Amino acid sequence: MTRRRAAPVAAEPLLLPLEVAELFRVNVKTVSRWAEAGKLTPVYTPGGHRRYREAEVLALRNGGAR
Repeated sequence: MTRRRAAPVAAEPLLLPLEVAELFRVNVKTVSRWAEAGKLTPVYTPGGHRRYREAEVLALRNGGAR
């Protein structure tokens, strides 16, 4: 019996809260508030830290809706 491995999934670029804050020129706490308000969807690391999808952040920056 041959064991199958899952095909590697291309990792999407993720941004740190500080990187998002720098892009928008806002405080990091503002980024957290946006996540709580649903403007951004956080991705949590195994350690419980927030990261944000680069494509979603750039869409928000360019005025695109989620």
